[in-house]
Amino acid sequence: MIAFTFPGQGSQKPGVGRAWLDHPSWELVEEATEAAGLNIRHLLLDADADELKATRNAQLSTFVISLVVLDAVERLGVEPSLVAGHSLGEYTALVASGALSFDDGVKLVTERGEAMQEAAAMQLGTMAAVLGLDDDLVEIACARIDGDVWVANYNAPGQVVIAGSPDGVAAASLAAKDLGSKKVLPIAVSGAFHTPFMAPARDRLRSALGLADLRSPDLPVYANVDAMVHDAGDEWAGLLGAQLCKPVRWRQTLHHLEEAGARTFVELGPGSALTGMAKRTVVGAKTLSVGTPAELDQLLATLDVQGTEAVGAHEGEHLFATERVVVSPSAGVFHPAEDIGIGHGLVAGDVIGFVGTEPVHSPFAGVIMGMLTADGERVGSREPIAWLRVH
Repeated sequence: MIAFTFPGQGSQKPGVGRAWLDHPSWELVEEATEAAGLNIRHLLLDADADELKATRNAQLSTFVISLVVLDAVERLGVEPSLVAGHSLGEYTALVASGALSFDDGVKLVTERGEAMQEAAAMQLGTMAAVLGLDDDLVEIACARIDGDVWVANYNAPGQVVIAGSPDGVAAASLAAKDLGSKKVLPIAVSGAFHTPFMAPARDRLRSALGLADLRSPDLPVYANVDAMVHDAGDEWAGLLGAQLCKPVRWRQTLHHLEEAGARTFVELGPGSALTGMAKRTVVGAKTLSVGTPAELDQLLATLDVQGTEAVGAHEGEHLFATERVVVSPSAGVFHPAEDIGIGHGLVAGDVIGFVGTEPVHSPFAGVIMGMLTADGERVGSREPIAWLRVH
C-alpha cells in the first residue's frame, strides 16, 4: 500500500516552481492565483528566501506547489491508499482525498497563513528541535520550566520540536541537554506554532472553516492532533482548528499508517523532510520524495520494481514508464469525442472527449490503450479517463 505525505511550512525554497513551468500541471498555479487573489506565480518563481520566510507566503507557496506535484503524479495514474500531511500539509492531504475542493483549500490556506502571521506578531515566540531524546523526556524538560514552552511536533524517534516564548524555549533546551539530549537546534521561525500562542489564529480560522465545504474523504486521511483516521466531513473543521494549538503527532501518524498496511511512503512537494522522518520511524519502509518533473520517472521506476498494486487502474495491469493516464479536468458526465477509442493515435492537445461541456485534452502524444470511463459515466475532477502508450 502506498501512503502519500505532504510537507508543511519550512519546506519552501526560492524558484521551486521553475521546473514545472512547461508541465501541464502548472495550470493549477493560475487557478490558485485566481482563488487567492494573490500572485502565487511570483512566489513560486521570483520570491527570494526572505520573502518566502513570511508565514503567509511560506504556507501558500508550499501548498500550491505540492498540489502541482500531486496533479502530475495523478496524471501518471499513480494513486495512494492512504494520505497524511504535516501541519499545513494536512490541507493538501484533504484536497488529495476529495474532502476539500482545490479552491476552498487555497482560500483556507491563505486565511490560515495570514492568521498565524498575525498571531505570531502579537506574541513573540520561537521553536527548537530536540535531538536524541525520548518523547517523554522532552515533555519532562518542558514541564520543569516555569514558563511558556510546550512540545509542538513529535516528528520521529529522537526528533521532537518544542515551542513557546524565547526564554521558555531556551530554558527547556538546557533542561533537555541535562536529561541527555545530543543537540538542540533553534528553528528560524517567527512564532510558536502548534502551541496556545496560536489561539488568536485558531479563532480567526474557525470563521473561515465554517464557510468551507468539508466532505467525507474518498480515502483515509490521518489527522495531526490524534494521528487517527477521520472519515466524516463534519469532523474536520474542528480538527483543523484544534491543530493550530496542539502538537503535530507525526511519529504516531507514521506508525498508524504502517499498521494500516502502508509500506511505501511518497512525499509530494518541496524538500524531503518527511521522507527522512519515515526512514527513521518505519523500519524497512520504501521511501521516495517527488518535487520535480525529473523525479516522476523515478517514482514510476520505483513502483514498478516493487510490483505495487496501487499504480494505475487499467484492468489490473501496471502503469509503466511508457504509459500515461489522461484525467478529467473537472467533475461531471463524460462523453467521448467522435471516433475516439482503443487504438486511436493522439498528438499532445487532442480532445478525447468532454466532461459536461469542458474538453478533455490529452497532455501526451501516444496511442489509446484503454478507456477507463464509459460514455455517460459521471467522473470526479482528476479521475482517470483513458490510458495511453506514449511515443
